[in-house]
Amino acid sequence: MPVPTIEWKRNKLKIIDQTLLPRKLRFIYCDSLESVWKAIRRMKIRGAPALGVAAAYGVYIGIKDADKDLFTALKRVIRYLSSSRPTARNLFWALEKMKKTAYRHRGEDNDSIKKALLKEATDILEEDKEICRSIGRFGSALIKKNDRILTHCNAGGLATADFGTALGVLFTAHKENKNIKVYVDETRPVLQGARLTAWELLREKIDTTLICDSMAASLMAKGKINKIIVGADRIARNGDTANKIGTYSLAILADYHGVPFYVAAPLSTIDMGIKNGQEIKIEERNFDEVKKIGDIYIAPRDVNVCNPAFDVTPGKLITAIITEKGVLRKPFTGAIKKVFISKE
Repeated sequence: MPVPTIEWKRNKLKIIDQTLLPRKLRFIYCDSLESVWKAIRRMKIRGAPALGVAAAYGVYIGIKDADKDLFTALKRVIRYLSSSRPTARNLFWALEKMKKTAYRHRGEDNDSIKKALLKEATDILEEDKEICRSIGRFGSALIKKNDRILTHCNAGGLATADFGTALGVLFTAHKENKNIKVYVDETRPVLQGARLTAWELLREKIDTTLICDSMAASLMAKGKINKIIVGADRIARNGDTANKIGTYSLAILADYHGVPFYVAAPLSTIDMGIKNGQEIKIEERNFDEVKKIGDIYIAPRDVNVCNPAFDVTPGKLITAIITEKGVLRKPFTGAIKKVFISKE
């Protein structure tokens, strides 16, 4: 089973420092609001669902020592955590849930409100585990024996509470003895595919081949890839999907070569307040992520750099969206609206 990415231990947030993988598996403990913010911002923890869990616990950590004006502290904490990374919907979804929980208990004493917030954070963590397994089951039904699947970035246990979205589908298919072969692209510039996804898949003894990002088209042309499954950081209500930079390119290639392109994500990744992908805020990250690998410069230090962390894949290029409530198919606007109405 995947190594737990995030846990609540001894009144601290225990996470894997993903910046050190695969060279070293090290856990770090966050016991202050600033340490949670830095862990998120510096990508020691990453992946939309995992960021949601971290943000939820970050709220509790940020208010647990508040004495008098707890709700003033709550607003400050939520505002601060909101500034850590702008694109992942689950982070904001979790902050909204924590805020609603606090206001639902308004009028109670501070200790009761704090206990309610800690319970809500733990519920978000436990719910994510169940959600990922449901995504895995629904997604595996789309996988045939001997399928050759390409995945991009990391949407495994490291990106969630412990099982994964896109990789959860692959883990489930593997457990069902479907004899899958998985191609993992490097995912420049931070190499989440090479460092994280390959590490996770090999731990599960799944047939895994690492490729450069630029090899995908050639492999599709040769018929070596017959499905693509990726995760998501934010999905607009029309199905447009923000995911790690390079996802859009793969979707175009998949469309050209007739390869099904699937997105696996929980409903909490869908932002019903956003009409389409043009409204999704894309995070711009530090130039050194492109100019360096680790601590070594691979480009001139003074070269100009463009480093958006995500791109947006139009819904028309997506075959289906795999969620914990089932597989959503086009037209996505209607399918998404229907599943959200059924939740209420």
